[in-house]
Amino acid sequence: MHIEPGLVEGTKIFLSYATALGAVGYTAKLALDAAVREGLAALVLRAAMATALVFCFFEVLPHQPVGVSEVHLILGTTLLLIFGAAPAAIGLAGGLLIQGLFFAPFDLPQYGMNVTTVLVPLFATAALARKIIPASTPYVNISYAQAFKLSVAYQGGIVLWVGFWALYGRGVGAENLTSVASFGAAYMTIVLAEPLIDLGVLAVAKTMHRLKGSVAVDKRLYSAA
Repeated sequence: MHIEPGLVEGTKIFLSYATALGAVGYTAKLALDAAVREGLAALVLRAAMATALVFCFFEVLPHQPVGVSEVHLILGTTLLLIFGAAPAAIGLAGGLLIQGLFFAPFDLPQYGMNVTTVLVPLFATAALARKIIPASTPYVNISYAQAFKLSVAYQGGIVLWVGFWALYGRGVGAENLTSVASFGAAYMTIVLAEPLIDLGVLAVAKTMHRLKGSVAVDKRLYSAA
């Protein structure tokens, strides 16, 4: 994804550096906790797989510029459920960085905004998952309603952050508000598809019993908390 170049300019862009630093710092904390809990090898493997998938989500899957940004099928909740919060966060940040460095250098000035926009909703979605999914329920057994709530939280968070950057950068003029609204309306259509994708991926995972206990997936995928 990319926030439209020039949306936030001048000294205003320093706020994005601050928010990105906070998001990356929290990712580092999650990564340290995950490495202690499940081992460094597991973290590195899952983070690498998540990064490769995120790059594919951004560069290979269809994406369309709408309003102040682009509409992508990021599948943040899928990454969260399969790999866990830390690998998913590393994957999102890493995939964005690879895209910017090698395929879309015009996105690099917006990296702070973009990484904040995809990471902070992920953290909120992980917190929501702890509340709405009982500790006794492995992720492969979650319901459509639970998957839908997670998707609304993640995609809605992205829309809110994009809207914030747009209003922060360009104010509340009619044209800017229209662009924000068009992006939000288009992006939230993903909520209709993502829960079904999540459940489809989880259904496939449920049949792959050999992955249970594997370092390639989060332990919660098959086991109670």
